[in-house]
Amino acid sequence: MKIYVRPRMKVGEGVKQPMYRVVAVTGGEIQMELTHWRKFELEEIAKDVGAEIVWFEEIPDAEKQKH
Repeated sequence: MKIYVRPRMKVGEGVKQPMYRVVAVTGGEIQMELTHWRKFELEEIAKDVGAEIVWFEEIPDAEKQKH
């Protein structure tokens, strides 16, 4: 099982809000209630269900393409 995660766009440095959003889950059945997650929460869930976390990196503004 894999859990794909990316950083949230609208959270600044030093803000005490969850920093990550789950993009997708593959290879198993898991129900996730939250939309925003803290890193330790994701790591604990992954450990309990035997999943691997795939961390996507944020794309710098200079490399983003407008659609």
